[in-house]
Amino acid sequence: MTLNVAIVLSIRILLCALFLPCSALDKLLNFDGAVAQARQAIANRAAAVALILVGLFVEVFMSLGVISGIADRACALVLALYCAATAIGWKQFWKPGDFWTASDGKARNLFWDFLKNFALAAGFLLITFGSQASSVQQFLSAPLASSHPYRGPTELP
Repeated sequence: MTLNVAIVLSIRILLCALFLPCSALDKLLNFDGAVAQARQAIANRAAAVALILVGLFVEVFMSLGVISGIADRACALVLALYCAATAIGWKQFWKPGDFWTASDGKARNLFWDFLKNFALAAGFLLITFGSQASSVQQFLSAPLASSHPYRGPTELP
C-alpha cells in the first residue's frame, strides 16, 4: 500500500468512524434508547423504529461504500443529506430559548452539534462532488460511479 492510498483510506475511515462503528453499534446495543430519542421527533413508535432502522442502514452501508470506494460518491451524498437531516431534526438549538442567556445552556451545546453535523456533511460533499467545478458535472452524469479513490493518478488526454 502506498502512502497516498494509506492517507486516502485513513481520511475516509475517520470521516465515517462516527457512523461505522460508533453510531451504528450504539443503535444496535441500545436500540430502545435510540427509539426513545427518535420518538422525541416522531411520537408513533412504529415510525420511530422504522426511522432508526433506516438510519442504521444508512450508517452501515453508506459508510462501507465511502470506505470501499464502491459507488462512493452517491453514498457520500446520502451521508451528507443524513447529517443535514439529523442536524435539523435533532440539533434544534433555537428551541431551548437559552442561547443568549446561558453560556452553558442546552442551546449552545446543540448549536455546536448542529454546526458539526453540517461540517461533516461538507466533508462528504467533497467526496461527492470533488473540489473542482468539473467534478460536479462528472457526478451528475454518473452518480453511481466510483471515484476510484485508491487508484493512482492517470494521464489526461
